[in-house]
Amino acid sequence: MHHSRDAIGRRLQEERQRLGFVQAEFAEKVGLAKRTLAGYEGGQGDIGATALAAASDIGVDILYVVTGRRTPADATAVTDDRLKMLKTYDKISPPDKASVLRLAEALAVYEVKE
Repeated sequence: MHHSRDAIGRRLQEERQRLGFVQAEFAEKVGLAKRTLAGYEGGQGDIGATALAAASDIGVDILYVVTGRRTPADATAVTDDRLKMLKTYDKISPPDKASVLRLAEALAVYEVKE
């Protein structure tokens, strides 16, 4: 991966555009002057941790900006389906929980083999 100021600036610009921000709006949200942001996007200077943290808060993939590697999607994220399953699971008896777990494990093995 390329970690030069130019490459980091291009990726920062790409993330800003991916999120639908114009420079002025993005700069304000991350606590920078528009001119400073334009400089970073143009490969001039090093963006600081405070601005990167603020950018992360609005959805910028900081790992991507800095390294060029996308942050992997979290396979363990709690989706609505998973939350519903957990809430339902919490309502059943311990013996039934054991049965549900055995069934889920058996289905997971079956799915992997297919």
